Amino acid sequence: MSKSVIVIGAGASGLMAAGFAAKNGNTVTLIERNDKVGRKLMITGKGRCNVTNACTMLNELIENVPVNGRFLYTAFSRFMPSDTMDFFESLGVPLKIERGNRVFPVSDKSVDIVDALNGFVKSNGVKRITERVTSLIIENGEIKGVKCENGNEYFADAVIVATGGKSYPQTGSTGDGYNFARQAGHTVINPKPSLVPLECHKGFCSRLMGLTLKNIAITVYDNEKFREIYSDFGELLFTHFGVSGPVVLSASSHIRDMKSGRYELHIDLKPALSSEQLDKRLLREFKENPSKAYINIMNSLLPKSLVPVFVGLTGIHPATKANQVTKEMRYEIINLLKDFKLTITDFRPIDEAVVTSGGVEVKEINPKTMESKLCKGLYFCGEVIDVDAYTGGFNLQIAFSTGFLAGNSV
Repeated sequence: MSKSVIVIGAGASGLMAAGFAAKNGNTVTLIERNDKVGRKLMITGKGRCNVTNACTMLNELIENVPVNGRFLYTAFSRFMPSDTMDFFESLGVPLKIERGNRVFPVSDKSVDIVDALNGFVKSNGVKRITERVTSLIIENGEIKGVKCENGNEYFADAVIVATGGKSYPQTGSTGDGYNFARQAGHTVINPKPSLVPLECHKGFCSRLMGLTLKNIAITVYDNEKFREIYSDFGELLFTHFGVSGPVVLSASSHIRDMKSGRYELHIDLKPALSSEQLDKRLLREFKENPSKAYINIMNSLLPKSLVPVFVGLTGIHPATKANQVTKEMRYEIINLLKDFKLTITDFRPIDEAVVTSGGVEVKEINPKTMESKLCKGLYFCGEVIDVDAYTGGFNLQIAFSTGFLAGNSV
């Protein structure tokens, strides 16, 4: 029997939910506060849209969701990355797989993904309304509809909340879904940033602002637990507050219970060379340029803007001639090249995060349907739920899988 369904939010999960709910013969109304759908999708992956991760094993998928990954067992089982890829290619968007199994549209344009989803909901007869929902209409523990900011009320047999988290509020993710959940009696785990730039106390970060280090390796160390918690290889960007870039965003999702000074970021500036190989390289440089100042020799090894900072950290006078550099000085240089250390002081604010950690308590949601256990006819999908994953397409896969499951469950 067909139902009337309201979906709140036209992001990745909301568009999936609305499209599949309508495809199953339901009458679906999609309410989105923005004039355009998929606002956050448009800016993901630097505008390229990392659609999913092409991993094939369910356990691998769940392992990449550090927060409540097991909750997604059914959602992932019903709609795997291969299903996501087939889905978009069937809508006319050819895809490609890059390093780390990251999947992108061949065009490198996120607009192609947004247009495909928009076309999917339209072709299935979804009605769209541009209004802001302010509250749910609930009677005797059952959902009846929604109220909007302009006073309009819309009634339905089921409501799917797909409002996102609190990251990128300019795209419409301002935490409204948490208020709807609380109204229905749900617990909301306090939202905090995930996949977010990191603040560092080192004063030289602002001096290096704008410098991108490519092909470096990083390790994050937990000083409280005396162990390495994450390592990666790729690109890092210095900012006025600390560091950002792909490897930093990935690292941030592994940091829990942030305290100033608890975590250290160790950067290997020359991961392709061992300490012994670096020593031979330095000896050759010094031998070929015996009268050259140490600071000028470092220009051949490091980006120009990094050299003064690096030289200052070694404690070796920049004017020291190459033939005056001792074995101990060389070791100091090599140690810093292989272990350029930053102390992490905090996450950047949540509105700079790619995704939000926290949200509706998963114990209060049926994992087999995405329906609320507290309010009949109320469903949740996407980032509003307390699940978040590492970078590489896993967070969008959560959105697609939970949206698919919610849309098919109503």
